Amino acid sequence: MKLISGLVPWERTLPHFPVYPVLDGDITCDCLIVGGGMGGAMASYRLSSSGANTVLIDKHAVGKGSTSANTGLLQVANDKSLTSCMNTFGADNGLLFYKLCRKAIGDILKLPGTLDIDPHIIPRSSLLYASFPEDVSALKLEHDHLAAHGFDTEFWEEDKIRAHYSFAKPAAIYSRGDAETNPFRMLHSLIHKACASGVRVYEHTKASHFEFGPQGVTCYTETGRIFANQVIFAMGYETQEMKKDRGAELIHTYAIMTQPLKNLPHWHEQSLIWETARPYLYFRTTNDGRIIAGGKDEQLTDPGQREARVRSQSQRLLEELEALFPGIKGLSAEFAWGGVFGFSHDGLPFIGPHPDYPHCYFIEGYGGNGTVYSMIAAELLADTLAGISRPELELFSLTRTSRPSPPSPRPFKT
Repeated sequence: MKLISGLVPWERTLPHFPVYPVLDGDITCDCLIVGGGMGGAMASYRLSSSGANTVLIDKHAVGKGSTSANTGLLQVANDKSLTSCMNTFGADNGLLFYKLCRKAIGDILKLPGTLDIDPHIIPRSSLLYASFPEDVSALKLEHDHLAAHGFDTEFWEEDKIRAHYSFAKPAAIYSRGDAETNPFRMLHSLIHKACASGVRVYEHTKASHFEFGPQGVTCYTETGRIFANQVIFAMGYETQEMKKDRGAELIHTYAIMTQPLKNLPHWHEQSLIWETARPYLYFRTTNDGRIIAGGKDEQLTDPGQREARVRSQSQRLLEELEALFPGIKGLSAEFAWGGVFGFSHDGLPFIGPHPDYPHCYFIEGYGGNGTVYSMIAAELLADTLAGISRPELELFSLTRTSRPSPPSPRPFKT
C-alpha cells in the first residue's frame, strides 16, 4: 500500500537516527510486535519496562510508514466530541474514553525525562473554534460537559478570540493539557530506549506468514522464524490488507509545513487550532518557527494521481492559512505531503484481541488522535499480557458492531 506522497519534513530533524539489523536465524520471545510505527514504538517501550521478552520487526526501516506523515498534534479532545461519545456509548463509557485520552496525554508529557533522544514533546493548549454560527450552541454544550467532568476548558466568545488571535470566529473552546511533538523523533526515541532496555529490534524483516498454534504463534520471515507466545499487530492502516474491519474506512489527507518565519503571527500561546467543520482544518507551530496546516480530506485517489493532488491541495491549505493569518500572505510551503488516513465509523480506535487470530492483539489507532490511542493501547495491552485485567478493552473491541454513517457537517450536533 502506498501510504505517503509528496515531501515529508521530519527526517531532516534527526539526521543520524538509529538503525537496526535484519533478523538472521530462529528466535523465541514472549511477545512479538509486528510494525515499527507509533503503535509498535509505544508498545515496545511499555513492554520493555514490564520485563517481557519482546521482539519488534518491521518490513521496512522503522518510522518510514504513516508515522512519518503524522503532524504531531496530541489532544485530549477527539474527532468525536465528548457530548457525542456520551450519547453514542452511554455517559459512563463516553466519559471513560475521554479520561483515557487525558491520562494518555499526561503519560506522554512525562516521556522526555525518560528518553535518550529528545522527542520534542511540548505542552500546548488547543483552540477549537466554531466554523459556523449554527455550531455555537452545540459547542457551548460540549464545553459544559467537559467542564462538569473536570477537563480544563474555557468557553470564548468572538471578542475574546479576536483579542488573542489574528482572526475572529463565532465562539471557541480553549482547552489546556494538550501537546505537540515531532513524531519521527518521538518514535525513534521510544524504540531506541526500548532496545537499550532489552527489546530486540529488526528492520527490513518482513513477516511472510503466521501459524497459530495452541501455545503461541510462529512468524515466518525470509531469514528466520520467530516463536512467540503472543503477538501484537501494530501495522497501522496496512492492517486493512490483512483483515478488513467493517467499521473502518481509509481516506486521503494532506498537510504542509511552511518555511521558517522571523516572527509568528498573533497566535495565543502557539496553541493547536482546529474547527468544528468536517472534514476539519488544523494548524500548529513548530519549535523552529514554522507553521503546519492540515486537512482537505478526500476519498482515496489513484496512486498515480496523488503527487498532483498534493500540489493542488497544498495550495488550498496555504490559502486557508492566509485567511486566518493575513499578515503572513506570500509565505510558501517548504514541505507538502499527502497520506492515507484511517478512521472508524463510530469514532473509537480498535484495540485488543480478535477471535480469528488466537494469541494475538491489534493496535489500530484510527482517527485524528492516533498517537494518543497508541499510548492507551500500549498501557492496556501491556497489563493484559502481564495477566492484569483491563475491562476498558471492551470499549475498543475489534468485533463491536457499528453502522457506517456519512460525516455530518455539524459534528457537535447530537
